[in-house]
Amino acid sequence: MKTSRALSILCTGVNSVAGKKRVGIVLFQLGGPDSLQAVEPFLLNLFLDPDIIPLGPLGLLRKPIARIISSRRSVPVMGRYAQIGRRSPIAILTERQRLRLVRALSPYIDPVAVVAMRYWHPMSHEALETLRNAGALDEVVLLPLYPHYSYATTLSSMKEWRRTIDRDKAKHVNGSASSAAPERVVENFYNHPLYIRGLVENIGRTLRQFPDSSRIHLIFSAHGLPMSLVEKGDPYPRQIEETVRLTCEQGAAQFPGWPRSHLLCYQSRVGPAKWLQPPLTGTIERITHEGVKEMLIVPISFVTEHIETLHEINIEARDEAKKLGVERFRMMPALGDSPYFIAALKDLVLRAVGIDSATARQIPPGITTPTSQIAS
Repeated sequence: MKTSRALSILCTGVNSVAGKKRVGIVLFQLGGPDSLQAVEPFLLNLFLDPDIIPLGPLGLLRKPIARIISSRRSVPVMGRYAQIGRRSPIAILTERQRLRLVRALSPYIDPVAVVAMRYWHPMSHEALETLRNAGALDEVVLLPLYPHYSYATTLSSMKEWRRTIDRDKAKHVNGSASSAAPERVVENFYNHPLYIRGLVENIGRTLRQFPDSSRIHLIFSAHGLPMSLVEKGDPYPRQIEETVRLTCEQGAAQFPGWPRSHLLCYQSRVGPAKWLQPPLTGTIERITHEGVKEMLIVPISFVTEHIETLHEINIEARDEAKKLGVERFRMMPALGDSPYFIAALKDLVLRAVGIDSATARQIPPGITTPTSQIAS
């Protein structure tokens, strides 16, 4: 029942338009539990993924280990979700992004956009079912909503999509309309001018909450990653660093009160293995001991609010900062369905299907962007 409702929502507003390419668009996200009862099965799906928690020679024990970990962690994690509305908002917020993107793309193509969550509904098999029911497609664009490529996010979602396609082909001997269409993959957009501009604008708005924003500490907080993946060549930390560099360069050029100091740290570590450093809470503790009293946290690798922003930053880190004497603690809201972010996604889709014109890259009315920032 829950699955069919999700699929009917995904199909809302999608109609064939004569004379335009009919393009399937799959928006990939991690997903999150839609109720407290879904927390444990969501965690189980998460810990079953070898791309996010590599176990090496212990891989054969993954299922029993995942069941034990998810069972033990479900109660405290449930408590965190209870504090942010008893569910993750990621499905609702991603649906808003999907609807805005369809609206933005409709003048150029006939978009059939669906959402494929990695660890909770709607999952890849549900997204593929929706595409098949939508009929013949000219092309399919796979668009992970992860700005930065990582083995634990983008690669994991792409592997799951490929497994889903292979199962679908085996099930339907004659193939399916959706799987027969050529696929175009968008691997990252960490340096896309419109994505960067969206971050700069979001930070700029939040900076107005400080009496003298130039004197505060700007703390970029990205989701952590096991060092075992980084050592295998995962480009995620390098891309995060580049996003921070571009954002600060453009922010300093655009806003006179842009902070003179910024830091990059990582959050959401799981398990005893070594992860990317430094940690968010350790960073806050260190700089408060140096006398910092005002800070703005920028969730740099999150495009929608989730437990990592709403609880880990806005509750846990905020409480820790308050105990350490921080007087002003703010968190930048995620980009969500903001005009610059939707314009970036629109540009990525159109480029993927061979549409590359200045008209298609125009920003929605009311927003001005120098041509040099959207021409690449």
